[in-house]
Amino acid sequence: MPEQAKTPVTDPVKTAVRIPAGGARGTTPAGTSDEHSAAKAVRQMFDEIAPRYDFLNHVLSMNVDRLWWRRTARIFTHILSRGNARVLDLCAGTGDMSVAMRAVAARQNSSATILALDFSHQMLQHGLPKYNAKKIQPVEADALHLPLADSSMDLVVSSFGFRNLANYDTGLREIFRVLKPQGEMGILDFSEPGGLLGKFYGFYFRNVLPRIGTLISGVRGPYEYLPASVQKFPAPQEMLARMETVGFKDVSWTPYTFGIAGLYRGKKL
Repeated sequence: MPEQAKTPVTDPVKTAVRIPAGGARGTTPAGTSDEHSAAKAVRQMFDEIAPRYDFLNHVLSMNVDRLWWRRTARIFTHILSRGNARVLDLCAGTGDMSVAMRAVAARQNSSATILALDFSHQMLQHGLPKYNAKKIQPVEADALHLPLADSSMDLVVSSFGFRNLANYDTGLREIFRVLKPQGEMGILDFSEPGGLLGKFYGFYFRNVLPRIGTLISGVRGPYEYLPASVQKFPAPQEMLARMETVGFKDVSWTPYTFGIAGLYRGKKL
């Protein structure tokens, strides 16, 4: 697989649109009816798949996920290079995004503080070897109720976790609250590409991936939930509008690998 930087990427999208009335407030796994039950279901799913989570991520993405994490971390080099930077990996899971950011900081001889926050106890437990080896601080907490002071972080990044929040706007407001003035945020998550590639990828994502994930993990629900959660997640234009409504400036979305995933960025001025 060629280095991600060689993948054709269009210019970042910068737009502002009206948020549709009745638009998605957050994820709704099957059988849930409110934010509390949705959050509980998501936590249970990730606790169940934690033992095979890293292996399945790499297999199902054919290792492209590693390139996405590294590319995202490099984009924030200007912050990670600061020795006194405080960085939050939101919905960190087992910590691959945290590790990618630590690698960038280390290359810049920076001792930036990196916190890895997740509400799944089992995900954090399975990530402990990485966290301990890379001097990353795991924090077990809810992304919608961050145990962090106002204006305390220089950077907040979430990779493939924000989509699972029970309320997207609350999540954005919490990110905005904990960021310092001039702080930045990045949300790396899946999207649905268009065209012929989109049709092929959609078939794989909805039919093949759940079967492989279920076979290897031994757990059925989470890998059926994954494509449904991506389908419900706001399209880039709507997501950018939500970010601007919260107060973020200079918002943009950059597609990765033909739009299979993409990075949302914003600043707190």
